[in-house]
Amino acid sequence: MPVEPLSSQEVEDRLAGLPGWSLDAGRLTRSYRLGSHFAATAMVVHVAQVQEELDHHSDLTLGYNTVALAVHTHSAGGAITEKDIELARRVEDLAAGHGAH
Repeated sequence: MPVEPLSSQEVEDRLAGLPGWSLDAGRLTRSYRLGSHFAATAMVVHVAQVQEELDHHSDLTLGYNTVALAVHTHSAGGAITEKDIELARRVEDLAAGHGAH
């Protein structure tokens, strides 16, 4: 089943419920700072697990004590879809457990 792009207003409305997330160059983006490199690495592994569960993958970048994500839906022509919003929500849900802010 094809995934439909969200309108600009729908993206804006959903971003209101995702603190720290923003739209940058047509992608949903968010960076997190963690207490250590080990904590950041653990979060990356957890995010990767969620991405596999959703069968939806972001660009995921590990820094010394940072994790950054950028996501859009390739099958929707690079638009933002509910799949991107769901991934962002799931990452937000797990971030606090890793001490991310």
